[in-house]
Amino acid sequence: MTDIRMDWTREEIAALFDLPFTELLFQAATAHRTYHRPDEVQLCTLLSIKTGGCPEDCGYCSQSVHADSGVEATKLMDVRAVLQSAAQAKDAGSQRFCMGAAWRNPKDRDMPAIVEIVKGVRDMGLETCMTLGMLTPKQADMLAAAGLDYYNHNIDSSPEYYERVISTRNFEERLDTLDHVRKSGINVCSGGIIGMGETREDRVGFVHTLSTLEQHPESVPVNALVPVKGTILGDMLADTPMAKIDDIEFVRTVAVARITMPKSMVRLSAGRESISASTQALCFMAGANSIFTGDKLLTAPNAGDDSDAALFDRLGLKALEGEEPLRQSRDGAESTMETAE
Repeated sequence: MTDIRMDWTREEIAALFDLPFTELLFQAATAHRTYHRPDEVQLCTLLSIKTGGCPEDCGYCSQSVHADSGVEATKLMDVRAVLQSAAQAKDAGSQRFCMGAAWRNPKDRDMPAIVEIVKGVRDMGLETCMTLGMLTPKQADMLAAAGLDYYNHNIDSSPEYYERVISTRNFEERLDTLDHVRKSGINVCSGGIIGMGETREDRVGFVHTLSTLEQHPESVPVNALVPVKGTILGDMLADTPMAKIDDIEFVRTVAVARITMPKSMVRLSAGRESISASTQALCFMAGANSIFTGDKLLTAPNAGDDSDAALFDRLGLKALEGEEPLRQSRDGAESTMETAE
């Protein structure tokens, strides 16, 4: 059985990246099959419940007030509208409903509506995930009490490269929110973006940070940069070879994430619509076992349900059957949450 380690060194992770490609995929597939069914992929849906107007200056984000992307700021969606979208996602086959709000951090006045949304989506029997920016310990506790299954807060890149992408918050603040989430008992969802002009050393640092946390994130999204015109990185990289990460290097990153965090769900996230079916197949072979479905991810395009169904049919994959998500109690012991059928 593949060991669960939190003591990976950067040198060990770099050595994994350097493996011959076929050997790397073999090791990743072996780790994957130890803890997951190789022919099942979790289907997730992502909805923007509050779009645009974010004061952060994340260089990749079209929802930043610093971007000239044409994305208009909206208010928080009505609770009933969010629940309607969740019901549609469930009818389309999703097991997990993820909701994102373009905030630096939620205001306390927003929390009652957020809590109502979490409770309503969970009552449908869907896994719930939210990404709302930075959280205080009190806000994390409120979300935990509402029954939130996962909280997403990506570290984006390595500690060294982070400041080249974002200046309005620092890397440690990202880790602080992950700590608040973990201590509240909510499962952690944290990953990053590949193809922002970073080096392989930065990708090593990205994986190293997540794989050496006190506990691995239960969910690790791996995004390929979608260079949006009007964003800092979109304008900088759109006309350069760095604008699209090399396919093999992207698969390598997925494989190394799988080997170092074998129990985590590794999710193919933003940018998948620009990745070929062959490359996606390699990602599934390398241990990716979760995708976002639908035609849109927040403000970016996505592959679409019909395209995914056709790909699954070609590859002999099926949607992950609903399971009760594991929840961490405050003392760190695993407990099973009740999930409505």
